[in-house]
Amino acid sequence: EMLKQYKPQQIGLYGCSAGGMLTAMSVAWFQKERLPNPGAVGVLCASIGSLIGGDAAYITGPLNGMPAPVPGAGTRRGEMGYLSEVDPRDPLVYPINSPGLVAKFPPTLLITSTRAMEFGAAINSHNALVRNGVETELHVWDGLPHAFWYNSELPESREVYDVIAKFFDRHLRR
Repeated sequence: EMLKQYKPQQIGLYGCSAGGMLTAMSVAWFQKERLPNPGAVGVLCASIGSLIGGDAAYITGPLNGMPAPVPGAGTRRGEMGYLSEVDPRDPLVYPINSPGLVAKFPPTLLITSTRAMEFGAAINSHNALVRNGVETELHVWDGLPHAFWYNSELPESREVYDVIAKFFDRHLRR
């Protein structure tokens, strides 16, 4: 519907947490359906692969007063319930599994924090994007939990808002 009014390079798409994963899945779906990419995307507090990636998910839970994920305990590989029946190799769900698909991502902003469960997964996503020649930015805040910037009273939240606005302003003005 947006393509009826706007050029693809004028469209930005982003989401946080599950919404960030849906953003990555949307880019994969756009490729499958031969639709144009948006001008830029933000995968915030998430990844282009599993949210449970690297050591961070196992360390940050206890730091935030939550248990570490237990692979196989109710969901496949400790993943979120709504993804428990999904093939973990499916690039439409986890684009990181297809280097060819990753190479077609638009400029991508990744935001995370050192106490967020997705910290390791965001790093893995950034590395995969760089490895495949995609313009990407990774911004990490220290000592803050998952999706910390939802608390708009934090000074760090205002920094995140500025990073997001500048990223999309730079990429959607071209």
